[in-house]
Amino acid sequence: MARQNQKVVPQATAALDRMKYEVASEVGVSLKDGYNGDISARDAGRIGGTMVRKLIEQAERSMSGR
Repeated sequence: MARQNQKVVPQATAALDRMKYEVASEVGVSLKDGYNGDISARDAGRIGGTMVRKLIEQAERSMSGR
């Protein structure tokens, strides 16, 4: 089975990683370097959801020319 979570732009990996840690600290979740599979699904969802919202905002600003 093919891997489904491949990055469309592999060069963005480092930036997305930085964003993940930044968002985690904003929502009050502490992440450690490496494996973080021990955090709750709720905390992981808060991090991922906030990242998606921020990325959508950035795309909307970019499309509107701001």
